[in-house]
Amino acid sequence: MSILLITTRETRRWTIPKGWPIKGLKPHEVAQREAWEEAGAKGRAKRKPLGHFTYIKWLAGDEAVPACVAVHVMEVKHMKKNFPERGERRLDWVSPAEATRMVAEPDLQALFRKLEFRYSR
Repeated sequence: MSILLITTRETRRWTIPKGWPIKGLKPHEVAQREAWEEAGAKGRAKRKPLGHFTYIKWLAGDEAVPACVAVHVMEVKHMKKNFPERGERRLDWVSPAEATRMVAEPDLQALFRKLEFRYSR
């Protein structure tokens, strides 16, 4: 199992594709759209989230808001070369153990450890 990590546009820290809710789309459908827009990944996300993690989202004017992200596992079928945020982020496919070391959010690290345990059996 590999995890697709991307860098944020502003701080360049490692994270997963994520976004805000979109009216008319279910959470797993938003996850699919964000994976394509931010990383060029196409596939099917599971309806039930693996879990959640929180982080501080910095908005314009230095306003900080807490954000809670539902994480949906997605089986990636294709990686597209052209996608909306191409060139704005770095992408890397890594093991769950490596992903755990690369991200800063403790809740996201815990989800990667959960995946590592689930798929190592």
